[in-house]
Amino acid sequence: MTLCISLSARPSNNGTRFHNHLYDQLGLNWIYKAFAPTDLGQAIAGVRGLGIRGCAVSMPFKEDVIALVDVMDPSAQAIDSVNTIVNDDGTLTAYNTDYTAIEQLLQRNAVDAALSVWVKGSGGMAKATVAALRDAGFKDVTVIARSEASGRPLAELYGFAWRAELPAAGATADMLINVTPVGMAGGPDAGALSFPQEAVEAAAVVFDVVALPAETPLVKAGRAAGKTVITGAEVATIQALEQFVLYTGIRPGDDQIQAAEEFMRAQ
Repeated sequence: MTLCISLSARPSNNGTRFHNHLYDQLGLNWIYKAFAPTDLGQAIAGVRGLGIRGCAVSMPFKEDVIALVDVMDPSAQAIDSVNTIVNDDGTLTAYNTDYTAIEQLLQRNAVDAALSVWVKGSGGMAKATVAALRDAGFKDVTVIARSEASGRPLAELYGFAWRAELPAAGATADMLINVTPVGMAGGPDAGALSFPQEAVEAAAVVFDVVALPAETPLVKAGRAAGKTVITGAEVATIQALEQFVLYTGIRPGDDQIQAAEEFMRAQ
């Protein structure tokens, strides 16, 4: 049996259900488990030492794990953020499939690159998001992050603006993207709205990368206001699929992907 795992401060069942369902459909003797490591270095040593084939990496480990791998694929190296590790006989190669997910979702929803954007957060997922926005042609982007040490360099790297706090009441952006844990199930701000209600009502597109729950407070507010809504559950599906391909070398058919996605969300 081949083992794949995920490492997250607050593990969800999304990846576990998605991967394991595809293993069953394809008749693979593989299994996927989720863990919340207390020591990241020991966890990655376990991946190497136990021959664990693949390892998904979620917040807050996407940057800290860089020092623990052997090879950085260009997808991870370009943004200094990792969400996937593949173990080839003890050699750990890091990738980032978050970028791919953001890129595809912007295209699928035909989001106009002329829109103004607020990106709230400056961690590993924010790096993937901001890079995808830049590469999609967005120009008017503001990174909103309390930490100047991480927020300002991220914004300046891609030619965007940085703010420590949300703009004053009355200021608006056409697209709001939350890449913080606000709204995440089990967290201290699970019931909080990551952007003010007035900003949601003024926006055209609302995008929350938080995957659990699928209907975060921001997603619910966006739907209620009749906005184009992109969810973290959609991000989770695409990035997990690309991880599956990296781990197994198999790209499932559309029907198999849809069945796995429906199984993942029916929890």
